[in-house]
Amino acid sequence: MTHPASLTASWQYDVPVTDSTRLPPDAGYAKALTNQGYGFEVAVADLVDNSIDAGTDSVVVHFLRDADRIVSLLVLDNGQGMDDAGLDSAMTVGRRRDYGGRALGMYGTGLKAASLSHARSLTVISRTKRSRAAGRKLTAEGIEDGFRCDTVDPRFAQRQIDAYDGLIEWHGTIVRWDRVRAFETVSTGQSEQFLSEAISRLETHLGLYLHRFLSRGLKLDIAVWDVETGDETDHIRVDPLDPFGYKVPGRAGYPKAFTAPVEGAGDVRLEAHIWPARSKHAGFRHIGPLSERQGFYFYRNDRLVQAGGWNNLRSPEGHLALARIAVDLPADGNQVFSLDVKKEGVQVTPAFTRGIEKAADAAGTAFGSYLADAEAAYREGASRSAIDRPPVIAPGKGFDPKVKRSVAEELPFRGGEEPIRIEWADLPEVRFFDIDRDSHAILLNKAFRDDFNDGRRGGSNDAPVTKTLLYLLLQDCFGLGRWERKRADRIDYWNSILLASAHAQRERRLRASSS
Repeated sequence: MTHPASLTASWQYDVPVTDSTRLPPDAGYAKALTNQGYGFEVAVADLVDNSIDAGTDSVVVHFLRDADRIVSLLVLDNGQGMDDAGLDSAMTVGRRRDYGGRALGMYGTGLKAASLSHARSLTVISRTKRSRAAGRKLTAEGIEDGFRCDTVDPRFAQRQIDAYDGLIEWHGTIVRWDRVRAFETVSTGQSEQFLSEAISRLETHLGLYLHRFLSRGLKLDIAVWDVETGDETDHIRVDPLDPFGYKVPGRAGYPKAFTAPVEGAGDVRLEAHIWPARSKHAGFRHIGPLSERQGFYFYRNDRLVQAGGWNNLRSPEGHLALARIAVDLPADGNQVFSLDVKKEGVQVTPAFTRGIEKAADAAGTAFGSYLADAEAAYREGASRSAIDRPPVIAPGKGFDPKVKRSVAEELPFRGGEEPIRIEWADLPEVRFFDIDRDSHAILLNKAFRDDFNDGRRGGSNDAPVTKTLLYLLLQDCFGLGRWERKRADRIDYWNSILLASAHAQRERRLRASSS
């Protein structure tokens, strides 16, 4: 073995070369491209990032179903669109374009890697103000066949654009996933449950990681279409889920700004927050386990790229559950901060930890005082006695997600009980509603559905005020042992009164439509 002394004598910082050869990717690269570890919500968020970079103000995530099968997923926007050359560039595996200083894209692989991690076929159709509708299709088989990219029939591309005329009027893009692996595993009869759970997770993820954009007016919707009937069976608006969205802080004087001198990144601003103890706000409690959501929230160009974690500063602990720190990554901090390709985690060098240890606020107070305040707020909150509200059975299918979230923030749920669903059904004309205690369902007379939707076709989460009021009235009628005569009488007179109000609602609508 050569002695280190002789290595020192011959050391060179640059390895010399004599020639160069261009080596195109092997077709086996397709397997690596489709195995990047993207979660479903993370992959869809990457597509929405592209839409934001394209200047969109409206994005729709569309699940397409055919009877009991989920067939495709589309992400649509009204951004600036792409012409043929732009589509070729976007679909070229390994090509990285120039990103602006405020762009959310970074590596140029997200569209392909995120999509092909979940779908065996990726189609992108687009139109600009000056170019016709055009499209490209990339499949896992095509990549293995010499990185082949197919050109979409222009007539089909135009039909797809026309189908979304309300969103894409002059320019925009459609990203379409077909042969989605997760969809193909959904067994007959399970598509409703799968879609409900998938949409809920997607709504939470997009609402959290894009909350700054949503707060500034980005319109982001999730919808379900039945391709056989043309009906929209579900539609929700994604609202911002702000991880710092409390109304009153858990400690006076917060949020507080600290400055950390980080070698290689300059002065890094830390916005330290303390949540109020026992908060049931969705931005605190419904974005994941509290132990994982304490710590640093890193943003890159206003896009959240890490939601919690201490990045080697310390270990998570229960007493710091109220502590969250917002950090906007500096543009010149690449020597210290590195972002993974999926944009859901930040790696830091030891320089960041050393900078945190030296951080102080404008008055010279050390960052450690913040951690002590957060821990004290937690202990004080744990010692206070809260007003006990009786637990309820959770609202389920048919209730708007915002309603379900609000109920969860305000009331504890009874364990071991199936959620209460609400749906429109054929009922006798003398009943406005009924209940099916065996299947945990509230049934509304669908003869009145148009009246409560102003004559428009409603989705599965329509008439939210009516449904919520009925839930609050009736939730204690479920999960009981013996059905009391007094409770049955209450159902009858509520029905009678509400039936009169439903007829009054119909009369008002008919008068308004005829005037």
